Amino acid sequence: MESIGAYEAKTHLSQLLERVGRGERITITRHGVPVAVLVPPAREHLENPADIIERLKSFRASHTLGNLSLRDLIEEGRR
Repeated sequence: MESIGAYEAKTHLSQLLERVGRGERITITRHGVPVAVLVPPAREHLENPADIIERLKSFRASHTLGNLSLRDLIEEGRR
């Protein structure tokens, strides 16, 4: 993990963010003392799009508007 001074980090922030986006970790120091660490965000578990679509279809099949139409709800919202 690379260390970089606070002043240099401030003047080169966009380049540092690009490096962090590629997976690097960078420690920012002030007078040689670590004060912060730039790290890439945790990768969230991505769901399979087909599974998401199936859950949406299941939700839609089990939830109805009763006697209302979507148009009725839209018009009610405009009042």
